[in-house]
Amino acid sequence: MSNDYLLAIDNGTQSVRALLFDLHGNLVDKAQVSIDTYQSPQPGWVENDPEDFWHALSRACQHLWANTSAPKSAIRGVVITTQRGTVVNLDADGKPLRPAILWLDQRRADKLPKLSWWWRLLFRAIGMHNTLQHFLHEAEANWIAQHQPDIWARTHKFLLLSGYLNYRFTGRYVDAIGSQVGYVPFDYKKGCWAPRHDWKWQAMPISPSMLPELAASGTIIGKVTAQTAADTGIPEGLPVIAGAADKACEVLGAGCISPETACLSFGTAATINTTTKRYVEATPFVPPYPAALPGHYNTEVQITRGFWMVSWFKEQFGLQERLTAESSGVAVESLFDDLVNAVPPGAQGLMLQPFWNPGIKVPGPEAKGAIIGFGDVHTRAHLYRAILEGLAYALREAGERIATRSGVAIKRVRISGGGSQSDAAMQITADVFNLPCERPHLYETSGLGAAILGAVALGLHPDFDSAIRNMTRVGKVFEPVAEHAAIYQQLYPKVYKRMYERLQPLYHAIREITGYPRRA
Repeated sequence: MSNDYLLAIDNGTQSVRALLFDLHGNLVDKAQVSIDTYQSPQPGWVENDPEDFWHALSRACQHLWANTSAPKSAIRGVVITTQRGTVVNLDADGKPLRPAILWLDQRRADKLPKLSWWWRLLFRAIGMHNTLQHFLHEAEANWIAQHQPDIWARTHKFLLLSGYLNYRFTGRYVDAIGSQVGYVPFDYKKGCWAPRHDWKWQAMPISPSMLPELAASGTIIGKVTAQTAADTGIPEGLPVIAGAADKACEVLGAGCISPETACLSFGTAATINTTTKRYVEATPFVPPYPAALPGHYNTEVQITRGFWMVSWFKEQFGLQERLTAESSGVAVESLFDDLVNAVPPGAQGLMLQPFWNPGIKVPGPEAKGAIIGFGDVHTRAHLYRAILEGLAYALREAGERIATRSGVAIKRVRISGGGSQSDAAMQITADVFNLPCERPHLYETSGLGAAILGAVALGLHPDFDSAIRNMTRVGKVFEPVAEHAAIYQQLYPKVYKRMYERLQPLYHAIREITGYPRRA
């Protein structure tokens, strides 16, 4: 067992990482290739040639082999986890017909499919008409069918990025149940494609034959083909295991498998998840996502522009730190931690609501971000601290919603993702939640979650309990500071929780006057 390794491929938004794990959850070696090929043909559009994803993946694997001492013969299987909601159109020969549309893309369909009158009546009766309209506008399949009907007519398979990479690895059109997060006709409660009478088939021009076969996460779906072996250097014939979406794998890799433990992800999008065997909608009529752990759900609430806001701050206000980091050879994030620590908890009254992107229900499609409480004492440092505090407030509010809907109180918080490497962000979160915040023993929790799926699929660990016990553990723990938590315990209910309700009428007015964000 000690000489067995698992290869996890993590195709995120910013990079592709090839990761080698042992069966004790140690990261043996890693290679990372940035994705810098994204295109934006129009403002708000984000696309990438699927071949560019494949080339980045192949380069990451080749870099890994060039620098690792681990023998390929010790690798038992490969598992793929990817960014969610990125779609790929393939023709009858399995070739991409157009660039992949990313989950970040903001294009919207104008001419919408018309649902049967009884579906429209039902959605109005339950107050979900606006949510339905949002779905119809946002579905990438509707935009492609409307604006590129020739491409849609030639589309043989309509896949998520995970399904596309599985196809490249195995030659089979198969995808993991745990990867199905996107505008596709998926039944989230039953973990299968929606039945033919479901409204989703009327809402999109997708036919059942265009979708891949579904497999449970943590099951073998094929073997590495000769062409893939040539491209990537991965041994031909190596078992390929069904993975799960990157957030789902992150929750599993952080060891968060009960509803009492909240898993926060400090990534481009910030999320809070719990794992439950019971189907629970944290927001009514918005389904939980399939967990990487088969037969379970992730009760996710997402702040779309999560730690993207840190990148936004760095680009807009962090020139001084970027230059210092370049000249001194230190990580720019460590300098931002110094900024945070120069400002007292509560940022001397500067409060931020992190809705830089509109939502569906909470927040709604009219939502905007807001910063209130400016005074003459406030500096860039206050703004940066307010960003971290605002994200923590939003995630705490989401956690309270999950706990209320599930009936299970959150007792511990575990945090993963790039932002978790900031001690300042970890401490602020502990103080805002007034709970200990745990950092997993390694940063690559999404890849580790994928490796856990591989270990169970191949019988290297007998079951998920054993795999999680042996491969996950807690690293540093951040305890709340009582005097800091006391400040947040007042600011959170008295100011933050009132901001959206008070500002919502103004957001509606801004939207009516400026047209941004667009009305469905």
